[in-house]
Amino acid sequence: MATWNSRGLRGSTLEELINHSNELYRQKGLGLVQKIPTPITPVKIDKDNGNISLAYFEKDSTVDYIGVVQGIPVCFDAKECAVDTFSLRNIHEHQINFMRDFEKQQGISFLIIMFTGRNEFYYMRFSELMKYIDRIKEGHAKNFKYEELNPDYFIKSQSGAPVHYLTGLQLDLKERNN
Repeated sequence: MATWNSRGLRGSTLEELINHSNELYRQKGLGLVQKIPTPITPVKIDKDNGNISLAYFEKDSTVDYIGVVQGIPVCFDAKECAVDTFSLRNIHEHQINFMRDFEKQQGISFLIIMFTGRNEFYYMRFSELMKYIDRIKEGHAKNFKYEELNPDYFIKSQSGAPVHYLTGLQLDLKERNN
């Protein structure tokens, strides 16, 4: 079973930026999106300061964020990638299943991927994610490369600025309606 120590605070930079974006969207009345906490059971607690130093995950989580943006139900996961090849092993089957079920209920599911080496953000539509997952069945490697991504879905953001995923969502909606 995976422990909190084994996965640490991976993705915390991206999540911090997304949390900032979500707060801005809330303040401007554009949306209400919240981080979904992953349920953990503490194993070791530092008695002096009350910090959890070791814990295990109680159950599989769904996605990192869920909410409503301009009347549209959304759910998404935040992923960081230090290189130009993103491993699909970073996306778990239970997350894919949740996103698929969310889409069946007329919601919109997506990933926000931060390519940390480039300091670039990508909005990956669920349909695009499934294209990469489906090609694994044809013998393709369990990854995709930065160069394969649609340049229209890169999110413009400066270092430390909010990750404005609404631009990706608007493109996604436009494609779905065509």
